[in-house]
Amino acid sequence: MTCSEPALNNVFLHLGFFTVYWYGVIIATGAFLGLWLATRESDRLGLKKDLFVDLIVFAIPIAIISARIYYVVFEWENYVGGPWWDVFAIWEGGIAIHGALIGSVITAIIFARVRKVSFWQLADIAAPSLILGQAIGRWGNFMNQEAHGRAVSEAYYNNFMQYLPDFITNQMCIGGTMYHPTFLYESFWNILVLIFLLVLRRYNPRRGVVFLSYAIAYSIGRYFIEGMRTDSLYIVGELRTAQVISIVLVVGCIGLMIYRKVSGLADKHYDGKKV
Repeated sequence: MTCSEPALNNVFLHLGFFTVYWYGVIIATGAFLGLWLATRESDRLGLKKDLFVDLIVFAIPIAIISARIYYVVFEWENYVGGPWWDVFAIWEGGIAIHGALIGSVITAIIFARVRKVSFWQLADIAAPSLILGQAIGRWGNFMNQEAHGRAVSEAYYNNFMQYLPDFITNQMCIGGTMYHPTFLYESFWNILVLIFLLVLRRYNPRRGVVFLSYAIAYSIGRYFIEGMRTDSLYIVGELRTAQVISIVLVVGCIGLMIYRKVSGLADKHYDGKKV
């Protein structure tokens, strides 16, 4: 399927030597809305509103650093022999959401211990905010024409893509070829997960269930969508890193959920002592 449509400008604002890209604006918007959602839930549960403001001050920079470390580790062969400062050139692209999540979770665990609050409570409150930020953030990939899938067939275009808004199909026309908008697939899946989590936590489940459900649901969608992408990180050969991590998360989170319920580590309400 070939095409020849102009792409959207990925620059949001240009002031002399200073350039602001749509990618950064969209990521920041996702983070802001995620924080707003978390503070609303904190207020509902009687927690201090500034708790998540304090957390995000540490979590965001650490998440960015860990996302870059994760990417560089799995793309190390591209950095060996080159200028050492390329490892830090994050403005040239190269971060991974799984790395960001690892950094965020570690930060939240330490933060919870220091502030003497339950990590699981923080995680349950943050889970919908995380998936909301991810759903919005994928549109940053859209503006950069990255994280797309393989080329689409004529039949697929006629049966599905032609019904999408022109600005999406035009942006997925890269170098004269139409590609799968995997950013859109993942964004849509993440919105479904967001709705599921918002409904789930209203039923006051056992502590940790919302966060673990987030990890499971996101990983299921990511596994299948990752298989369509053309820019995947690989552990070895054709083994995609994100798919392996997704499988590990699904199995591990289901096991942890069962263990916490059977062992009594998960209480039913947030006013209990068990965490």
